[in-house]
Amino acid sequence: MHIDQNQLSSLEHRYRAHLVNSLSGFKSANLIGSVSELGQTNLAIVSSVIHLGADPALVGFISRPHSVARDTLSNIIATSCYTINQVNSDIWQQAHQTSARYETDQCEFDAVGLTPAYHEGVLAPFVAQSRLKYAVKLESVETIALNQTLLVIGSITDILLDDMALKSDGSVDIERLNSVCVSGLDSYHRTERLGRLSYVKPDKPLTLIDDY
Repeated sequence: MHIDQNQLSSLEHRYRAHLVNSLSGFKSANLIGSVSELGQTNLAIVSSVIHLGADPALVGFISRPHSVARDTLSNIIATSCYTINQVNSDIWQQAHQTSARYETDQCEFDAVGLTPAYHEGVLAPFVAQSRLKYAVKLESVETIALNQTLLVIGSITDILLDDMALKSDGSVDIERLNSVCVSGLDSYHRTERLGRLSYVKPDKPLTLIDDY
């Protein structure tokens, strides 16, 4: 099958959205926790969290244009604080439900049955049921000129995770946390690890790292 650009642009809106969102394959599933200046908490699922650097520790995510009310983005801009909470196999359905268009004064935590948790020095709520979560300080919001979406960039200030998932070299075994990933707009998946590979050098063959 070949779908050219003209055909793509003429596809029915929802069909095109499913198709294009599926092209990038598996993506991480995360819940972003935030709070307004008035204390109203908000929780929203995103599949666009990306690593931007380790020193300083930076992460980003994509927000739709701010042409309509975006409670998560508004809260982040107002308070400069938010949390990113990895979704696991125990909460994937509740996590997906947060994408519903709740009213600004309605708490998604209550609506979907998840529990807010707080850590000293962090204004925004974490998701208690998440096994890997971190607090983020807003650093920059960059507009992508091509479609007016926003790249929200933040620095990681606090990391909370189950001890058993942290390896001696600093890597995190996300499968031990039962983390899930998402493809397209609404398909959730467990993963199966193939292995870890040695540090790459041009004159040295790859080897599997036995870290179990």
